[in-house]
Amino acid sequence: MRRAIIIIAASVCLVGAAAGAWVWYAMFHDRSAPKRDTRVVIERGATFSEIARQLREQGVIAHLVPFRVMARFTKREGDVHAGAYLFPAHRTEDEVLDALQTGGAQIAAWIAIPEGFTATQIAERLQAARIGQRAAFDRAFLTQSIVVDGVRTHNLEGFLFPSTYLVSFDATPPQVITQLTGQFMSELPHDAATSARRLGVNVVQAVTVASLVEREAKIDADRPLIAGVIYNRLRLKMPLQVDATIEYALPAHKTALSFADLKLNSPFNTYIHAGLPPTPIANPGLPSLEAALHPAKTASLYYVYCGSGHHVFARTLAEHEANVARCLH
Repeated sequence: MRRAIIIIAASVCLVGAAAGAWVWYAMFHDRSAPKRDTRVVIERGATFSEIARQLREQGVIAHLVPFRVMARFTKREGDVHAGAYLFPAHRTEDEVLDALQTGGAQIAAWIAIPEGFTATQIAERLQAARIGQRAAFDRAFLTQSIVVDGVRTHNLEGFLFPSTYLVSFDATPPQVITQLTGQFMSELPHDAATSARRLGVNVVQAVTVASLVEREAKIDADRPLIAGVIYNRLRLKMPLQVDATIEYALPAHKTALSFADLKLNSPFNTYIHAGLPPTPIANPGLPSLEAALHPAKTASLYYVYCGSGHHVFARTLAEHEANVARCLH
């Protein structure tokens, strides 16, 4: 009996040693994979298990179990950067694991651009992701233009579509511009030109309206109503009096405008200049674009924020003043 136990224990030790040797070889010596330089795109939010399976399926690693065991043993399962990687041929799995954790083989990053970001904010986000310099992107965004429905834009503000992009670390401003404006053109509703003309504007002007809606509205239900108010005031040649346009012209963001700000000498000051501002004031998402092209049919000329994401609307100045007194005091 005792001899049997010794034999079993010895066998277990031998199996364990063999398994350990296999893991060690697989991780630190086997260079059979990848067979060629291999590009892999890791999606945002992917778990380490999903990443490991993807690497195995794409031939970057030859052994799934040793790779996951070593990652857990060395506490390297976390902090894997999503993005695009280029793994050179014939790397050990330990080298692959290091490249994942340090980003050493990463060639592109996922960049999320929220709805309502300005061109300058997009430039700042690109630099924060180690993609070029903010100043170069900012300058390109605000000096380049595109043609939309036969009209050349003043610059690219408003036409850099908010979305999530996989951007190469060595991407140039023209390449990023092609990526973002290309997405804008593909997302622009197919009836944009017809709808804009029906409203008495062109598509570029409708995008400007959408940018105002984007910065003013807090919930989707209010977007068509705010757009309706803007078009009503345009038809009546009333100043739009949109606070967000002044905020755009200020050198720094302010949570509340002063009376002096309302007198700011800028073409973006819609308190003293009637009509639309000279360019969009942000990059609107699809809900705001849809609202600007399909505004609500309303007689309202005023709105004020009343908390909980909602605005209240009024037809007359007296009604508006009553709403202001109720909502802001």
